[in-house]
Amino acid sequence: MQVLDFTVRSNEALNDQNHLIKVAPANSEVLPEIRPGQFVQILVDNSPHVFLRRPISVNFVDREKNELWLLIQRIGEGTEKICGLPAGGTMNLIYPLGNSFSLPDRKGKFLLIGGGVGTAPLLFLGKKIKQNGMESEFLLGGRSGKDILQRADFERYGTLYCTTEDGSLGEKGFVTHHSVLKEKKYDFIYTCGPKPMMLAVAKYARDHGIECEASLENLMACGFGACLCCIEKTIRGNVCACTEGPVFNINQLTWLD
Repeated sequence: MQVLDFTVRSNEALNDQNHLIKVAPANSEVLPEIRPGQFVQILVDNSPHVFLRRPISVNFVDREKNELWLLIQRIGEGTEKICGLPAGGTMNLIYPLGNSFSLPDRKGKFLLIGGGVGTAPLLFLGKKIKQNGMESEFLLGGRSGKDILQRADFERYGTLYCTTEDGSLGEKGFVTHHSVLKEKKYDFIYTCGPKPMMLAVAKYARDHGIECEASLENLMACGFGACLCCIEKTIRGNVCACTEGPVFNINQLTWLD
């Protein structure tokens, strides 16, 4: 875990609510090992009302450019301030935090399912799986086509399927309604997004005997287990999602009990 200032290299509005911000260490320090599923805590500067850092998933790591990508949804004053940072601005991070997705150690069919901004950690995971000589398939969902983010980036690392609630892109409905789940058999599923979506994915995985990991989006304040506001109930008892997670095998959780 490090505390470091980063320089904003670019800040791109992907739609009316989500920004892709690419940052690099301000002192040109080489990024440490960062694993898919880990997150950062961003300090919100120049706000008299925001005192806590904001937890944001690592979206991607570009080793050649020594860049960290952060996909951020504007949902309040804190993220509004962060999304307003200009290129050349400074962002202070505590990173990398949390555990990570388990990378497959054998050939198989891997499906990565994300909803909304919960698609963020799946891009880096897809890259890592491809680097290990395997292919991923992505199933991304949103309210409409404009909510399916980074489509071209995902397509670099595997086959992309989409669902939208209004039918404007891909199949109409929720991710668990997509025809690919009826037509194909998968060996492992990874998921991140709204909890109702992840619950449905977890149920599908359990019913079909498929291993599944979920990256939880519990509210976090400190990011390292001190504040106890991100508690998740597991079969081992209550744990901090920021330190024991945010990634859990669904068999560790009590969601489906």
